[in-house]
Amino acid sequence: MSVGCVILACTLLVGTSSGSKAGQPLKPPCRPGFTQNFYTVIVSRDILHGQSILKDTTLSSERVKFEDCQHSREVGFFSSDPNFSVRPDGMVYAEQEVANLSEPVQFMVTARGLHDPHIWETTVKLALAGHHHPLPLTKVGIEEMLSRVWDSQPRVIKFSRKHQRSSSANGLRRQKRDWVIPPINVPENSRGPFPHMLVRIRSDQDKDVGIRYSITGAGADQPPSGIYNIDPISGNMFVTQPLDREERASFHLRAHAVDMNGNQVENPIDLYIYVIDMNDNRPEFQNQVYNGSVAEGSKPGSSVMQVTASDSDDSTTANGMVRYRILSQTPHSPIPNMFTINSETGDIVTVAAGLDREKVSEYTIIVQATDMEGNLNFGLSNTATALISITDINDNPPELTVRTFSGEVPENKVNVVVTNLTVVDRDQPHSPNWNAVYRIVSGDPSGHFTIRTNPITNEGMLTVIKPVDFEMNRAFMLTVVVSNQAHLASGIQSSLQSTAGVTISIQDVNEPPVFPVNPKMIRFEEGVPAGTTLTVFAAQDPDHFIHQIVRYSKLSDPANWLKINRTNGQITTMALLDRESMYVKNNVYEATFLAFDNGKSGSPQASGTGTLQIYLIDVNDNAPVLIPREAQVCERARPNSRINITASDADADPNVGPFVFELPSFPASVRRNWTISRLTGDYAQLRLRIPYLEAGVYEIPVIVSDSGNPPLSNRSLIRVKVCPCDDNGDCSTTGAVAAAGLGTGAIIAILICIIILLSMVLLFVVWMKRREKERQAKPLLIDPEDDVRDNILKYDEEGGGEEDQDYDLSQLQQPESLDHIINKPAGVRRVDERPVIAESQYPVRPSLPHPGDIGDFINDGLRAADNDPTAPPYDSLLVFDYEGSGSTAGSVSSLNSTSSGDQDYDYLNDWGPRFKKLADLYGGGDDD
Repeated sequence: MSVGCVILACTLLVGTSSGSKAGQPLKPPCRPGFTQNFYTVIVSRDILHGQSILKDTTLSSERVKFEDCQHSREVGFFSSDPNFSVRPDGMVYAEQEVANLSEPVQFMVTARGLHDPHIWETTVKLALAGHHHPLPLTKVGIEEMLSRVWDSQPRVIKFSRKHQRSSSANGLRRQKRDWVIPPINVPENSRGPFPHMLVRIRSDQDKDVGIRYSITGAGADQPPSGIYNIDPISGNMFVTQPLDREERASFHLRAHAVDMNGNQVENPIDLYIYVIDMNDNRPEFQNQVYNGSVAEGSKPGSSVMQVTASDSDDSTTANGMVRYRILSQTPHSPIPNMFTINSETGDIVTVAAGLDREKVSEYTIIVQATDMEGNLNFGLSNTATALISITDINDNPPELTVRTFSGEVPENKVNVVVTNLTVVDRDQPHSPNWNAVYRIVSGDPSGHFTIRTNPITNEGMLTVIKPVDFEMNRAFMLTVVVSNQAHLASGIQSSLQSTAGVTISIQDVNEPPVFPVNPKMIRFEEGVPAGTTLTVFAAQDPDHFIHQIVRYSKLSDPANWLKINRTNGQITTMALLDRESMYVKNNVYEATFLAFDNGKSGSPQASGTGTLQIYLIDVNDNAPVLIPREAQVCERARPNSRINITASDADADPNVGPFVFELPSFPASVRRNWTISRLTGDYAQLRLRIPYLEAGVYEIPVIVSDSGNPPLSNRSLIRVKVCPCDDNGDCSTTGAVAAAGLGTGAIIAILICIIILLSMVLLFVVWMKRREKERQAKPLLIDPEDDVRDNILKYDEEGGGEEDQDYDLSQLQQPESLDHIINKPAGVRRVDERPVIAESQYPVRPSLPHPGDIGDFINDGLRAADNDPTAPPYDSLLVFDYEGSGSTAGSVSSLNSTSSGDQDYDYLNDWGPRFKKLADLYGGGDDD
């Protein structure tokens, strides 16, 4: 049996390369090369002619894909099998007639660039469609077959005597070869012993010259290096360690033969090594726990979920073919086998009816995945858990707990819950299939009630939304229907218990009196006298079944114009109604009144309020008032020297403008000097009639009349300042003062007062300066009677006796030398001199002190000064001007002095106030 038959019998065909083991790798940037490391091409039996395949026959529509990122690369494909090759478009074809393809064929395809040295490789496996594997083998049979694979390897591989490839002008072209080197098959996970010999490489020239053999390629001298080696002398090629197909499925090595000088003896030959797959990987589920759901009441065959497991072994062999089955179902209700699983796809479906969420809400399924096509004797298995939730459908209508509910509510109350309607629903809580919706179908034509659903308890809260009057309805009989937010499932009927009756009793309460018209509007002319009856503002008591007495009182009357009769509600005026009052808004005056009953037994008094609005019709009771009250004009008549006047009237139309403005006939000077001209209905102009009027202030009377019936007039005074004007028609400053009513004499008097005031201020400032100079000029010599600097001061002390007279005058004498002071023992010092010792260290103030540290700095400095013996004063007894017992100077009598009076001391007067006294004594001044 050939090597290919042995591989097929063992069902250990070559799988994917190590690059695909880790799952789906990240897609890198475009990289030229084959898209896969391993291709499986299924050959249809339709292309067979008998049992053979004709030359140049395309074997399948499947392609060997090569990625050319530059789209301009010229690449040639070369096959390690002389019977099969690959066209430039990737189609696999028969290069020559093949007698039989009953066993799978595997070969290496090499891609080489025509103008660059790059080489790419992939493996192609050909298998006839519909091929069945032999019967399963036992573990012993598998080991026996593997040993046969080891033993079936070609023992000697010789170098070919002809060149395998030659170049031409048209590019690379494969030549016919003497024989084909078959691939070397090595099973993975072999136990050795290692190194294990695979083949022997031999050259026919080894008898003539000394040959040295070597191998190169990935697995030999390239990473992963050291897997294969060769004896350089004998040519024996070894595998040094167990192989793992999931890490690397194939190797491509090259064998070399050189002489002892390193010269090439033979052309290198290609060695293809395939790692045979073993079932050494368990199926692995993508998730350890799967979650799925199916609606309750689903029919058999309903899809639930899918579980997926993957096997790292060769998926084209039984080693990587996974099958699924269900091991257990929990709980077993209603039957133990409610679900089944598709053994190949992992789809879980229902196989029986009877799923009911209200009975079983979740199932736990243990699913097993086994390779070797599910063969439990030889396959490896793994398990996962599938949690199937039964989703709810609305197959349970809501049911009210009782057929009749009752409640009571006081009249005139709103947003009050009368009663709670309880309901039972077995569907999923807080879902549309469970949430209740209540409707009132009869008994409430006016819409006094509604039913709101409690979102937590699902109860119906019957609530009053419109006030109910006991005098009109003493009770209600309602019919209520409950349903769900979601419609009932198909085939489910509503329950009779979804309908119930509700009896509501209305409680009578003491209702307050009600004003029939509120607010009530009446119209009256303003100015009606006090005591006028305006209207009767009466209220009614809604409690028809109880006789009660209604009384009235005033609640709000801003102007205190009205009063109300306590028993019948008659409104009477107490003062004159004035439309122009601040309490009247938009001609309407509002007052509020209170009506209250005497209450019934057990109930307090009830009161109601009513608003009376009085629309006041205007009468002409306000005379117009002139505007403005002050103005100014030039003393000489000019076109623009005019005063615009108007009037204001507190009344309303038609008792206001247009106004009539006129000057009175008395005094006669008014009409002689002034005139009024009409501008519009509400405006007029006042101007000078004469060309010149002396500057001053004039009060001009103007009579203003409105348009009322009868009209009202008002004599108003306008104060006009007549003043000289500049070229622009504006009053000058002097003219404005003159116009203020001050004569020339008054102006002169004011100016004199201002001058006197300024003079007094100036004199006061001069006096203060002189006093300040005298204070600073302290004399150097003063009178003897004023001198207090005596050597002996009397403080009214009588002395302490003779002991106080015993003074040591030696302390006042100047010492002859300082030796006794310098040589004084430590600790002994004079009290009238600075000690000759090191000075104390005073604290140093920081450059940026904190405000809180200032006090501490002062206290530290004070303590240092108190304890410093070198700090003055040294003692109370000090020597200042004592010269000793002798004097080196002669007698002062030698100083010549004269009293002839020729000496001039007048220069002392130029030395300032400090020498003034001395100048007076020696300069012959007036003072003694």
